[in-house]
Amino acid sequence: MADLQDHSGAVRRGEELNLATLEPFLTNAFPSSAGPLVVEQFPSGHSNLTYLLRLGTQEMVLRRPPFGSKVKSAHDMGREYRVLSKLHSAYPVAPKVLLYCEEESILGSPFYLMEPIRGIILRRDPPQSLEFTAETARRLSESFIDNLAQLHQLDYAAIGLGDLGKPQGYLSRQVAGWIERYYGSQTHDLPEVGRIAAWLASHMPATSDAVLIHNDYKYDNVVLDQEDTTRIVGVLDWEMCTIGDPLTDLGTTLAYWVDANDPEEMQGIRWGPTTHPGSLTRVQLVERYSRVSSRDVSNMTFYLAFARFKIAVIVQQIYCRYHQGVTKDPRFASMPETVKILLRASLQAAERAAT
Repeated sequence: MADLQDHSGAVRRGEELNLATLEPFLTNAFPSSAGPLVVEQFPSGHSNLTYLLRLGTQEMVLRRPPFGSKVKSAHDMGREYRVLSKLHSAYPVAPKVLLYCEEESILGSPFYLMEPIRGIILRRDPPQSLEFTAETARRLSESFIDNLAQLHQLDYAAIGLGDLGKPQGYLSRQVAGWIERYYGSQTHDLPEVGRIAAWLASHMPATSDAVLIHNDYKYDNVVLDQEDTTRIVGVLDWEMCTIGDPLTDLGTTLAYWVDANDPEEMQGIRWGPTTHPGSLTRVQLVERYSRVSSRDVSNMTFYLAFARFKIAVIVQQIYCRYHQGVTKDPRFASMPETVKILLRASLQAAERAAT
C-alpha cells in the first residue's frame, strides 16, 4: 500500500519556533538523543499548533498555543498535558505524553511533548490512492461513533480526572459562555447571532449525565490504521476536553458531519468525507450512538443547533486574530463566510425544531 500517513512539512511563516532555546532544552531533557534538532509542522489545525521534532533518532510531537491568542482558557497546555497523562492508560487511542514545559522563556508560551501516532488522517476528501469503498465508509462511520461512545463510558473519577470540570450547570454555562465569546471576538454585525442566542436560552433541555467529553470530535482529529482504514488508532486535539453533557459532544460531531443532501453552502465547508457513498447520515449516527450508549437522544436538535453556533464562534475567534494582524495565515481570510454559513445552519436547525 502507498504511504498514506499524515506528514509534516515546512513551518508556516510567523509560526517558527526558537531553536536556539528549544534545542538545548530538549538535549538536557533527553540526553540519550544526540544529534541536531529538526522541526517541521503539521499542515492542518487552526487552533493549537502542532510540530514534529527530530532530535537525533528520536521523534516527538510538540503542541503549543497559537501566536497572538488572548483566549488563555482555550489553550491551557498544562491542563491538556494533565488530561492526557491520566487518560492514555484507560483510553489508549489518546496520545502518550512525554514532557510538559511551563517556562515561557523557551518558546514564549507553555508547551508539551508527546509520542507521534502514525496513521492516516482524513481531511476533506480521502487521498486518491486510498481505496475508500462504500463498505469502508460505512464501517468507519460505525467505528467512529462507537469510539466516541466508548470515551463516554469511561469512569473519569477512577482514572484521576474527577476534578477536571464542574458538571452541575454545565449546559447553561456553555450556552452563556459561547455567546459571550462571540461578542468578545465580533468583527461583523450578524443579526442571526441574537436570534440564535435567544432560542438557545429558551429551549435548553435538562442536562444529561456527566461524562468525559472530547468537545472537538471529527474525522480530522482521529488517526486511522494504514492497513485497516476502519480502525481508529489515535484521537488528537484534547484542548477542550472536560467533564460535561455527553450530548454536547455528540452534537459537535454532528455539526461537523455534512450529509450528502445538505445545502450546497454546507457542502462547501465540509470537514471530512462524510458525504461519501456508504457513510452514515447524522440521523443514523444518532441512532447508533443511542443504541450503544442507551442514552435518550430526543433533544438532539437543540444540541446540533448549539454545536453549529459554537463552531461558528470558534471560527470567529480564529478569524479575529487574523483581522487584528496577530497571525498572517492566509487560510483565515475567508473565515467570515464560514461563520455566516454555520450561523444560518444553526438557525435552520432551530427553526426545524419549531415546526
